[in-house]
Amino acid sequence: MTTADGGHPGEQEPASGQGSQFREFFDDPRWALALVRATVLEAAHPQVGAALIENSTFVVHPWRRLRNTLRSLHRMFGDDEPTRLREAARLNRLHTRLSGTDPRGRPYDAMDPAVRAWVVATLFESTVTMCRLSGQPLEQHTMERLYAEFQAYLAMMGDKAGHLPPTLSAFWLYYDRVVAEELENTEAMRIILYKLFDHLPAPALLSGLPTLWATGRAVAGPLIGAVTVASLPEPFRRRAGLPEMPGARTLMQGAYVTAGLARFLPDGWLRADAVIDVLALSPDSDDPRARAVTALHDRMRRAGALIRLVTPLPSAPRPASRTGTERGAEEFFREVLDQTGDGYLDWPDLAAMAREMSTRLDLAEAEETRLYDAYADWWRELQAALDTDGDGRVSAAEYAAAVPSLAGPALIRVAEVLFDVTDRDGNQHIDADEYRTLFRTAFHRDTADSEGACTRSAFIGDFLSFMSGRRRSTPFDPLLAEA
Repeated sequence: MTTADGGHPGEQEPASGQGSQFREFFDDPRWALALVRATVLEAAHPQVGAALIENSTFVVHPWRRLRNTLRSLHRMFGDDEPTRLREAARLNRLHTRLSGTDPRGRPYDAMDPAVRAWVVATLFESTVTMCRLSGQPLEQHTMERLYAEFQAYLAMMGDKAGHLPPTLSAFWLYYDRVVAEELENTEAMRIILYKLFDHLPAPALLSGLPTLWATGRAVAGPLIGAVTVASLPEPFRRRAGLPEMPGARTLMQGAYVTAGLARFLPDGWLRADAVIDVLALSPDSDDPRARAVTALHDRMRRAGALIRLVTPLPSAPRPASRTGTERGAEEFFREVLDQTGDGYLDWPDLAAMAREMSTRLDLAEAEETRLYDAYADWWRELQAALDTDGDGRVSAAEYAAAVPSLAGPALIRVAEVLFDVTDRDGNQHIDADEYRTLFRTAFHRDTADSEGACTRSAFIGDFLSFMSGRRRSTPFDPLLAEA
């Protein structure tokens, strides 16, 4: 394997592991701002923007997307070489499945090496920019080391030399050229800047606190958007017609500087993976931290009640109770089936389900292919049964009118694949630990017997009941229905 400049990884600065420069930023609060900025710059590329609109779940499930991104970065910049290679292969398989045509008839392909190079470039450049904006610019040798790591990152994905310039000085020329000539005001970019944060769903931790979440989102959403717009390259901002609110530059620098003060906190106080895991917890989880979450939930609920008393904000609609087992057809379509949030059910929605399950299980290629094939067969069954107008997709109205039984032979095969890959010891039973590996939640509440083991038939029945009977499920909701 060669790096982006044609050398071997051992001849460069460390690309991963404990000596990685980039790993030092994993738990840096500034990275949250930088990651939003990098995502906007990625989405402004027409190919990336089209792929996001057609295939991504980032609008409906942004917290899930963030968790998966952080997990992937940890794997790619971790200490274990086999883990890095396995993750690179998984990302390549994912990208291979993302291709199509945008609304203007232009093809997009996530395996295009120039597009992949731009994605890596935005991560590197946004990391450099976040340090500069927070008053801690990187020294030249540190920047060069960081750039070498991102070159090696791209090389590990199998891309050849030349897609990222060989030197740091050449990189800035390349970056300016792409910004000036290739970036556009894409629909995906506008959604991230002006819709995502305004409609950001609450993480599981705050899902029962609609007033408190809506209040915080109403304040933080516009601020994050303003900070992000102000941090974008000025030539692109002008060309895209992105408005800059008065005082936005001062606000931007203040946000980065304030986040940068976290460097004075004791080591270990801020860990991105721990924060994301806690946000994903719900009070009914069997995770030991759930007790603390429940206590925090009660305090925040009281805070939300106080906010309703002292503010004129309208009451937010109360979410359906987690203790209820019924879910209406419209709610099921919106929360479970329509993974991309475009109001229709089509192949990208089912592919997103397969992708999420493959990611959580870290499936090998053969297992992942088997799961995707099962989902593809299920989509063909659904399309034949529900697509009454022949437009190649299923609308919410078509689904609700049919009130179909979705448990056809193909969906049974999906459940069988999930059982096989979860039953690691091959004893035809899934114990609580194996189940938790799949769903990261409280399996034992839904097991079929008191011993905490689930047979093949019980597992398949559980999955089919969730996917066709539209009942709520403690293990399946966090996987497919929650943000």
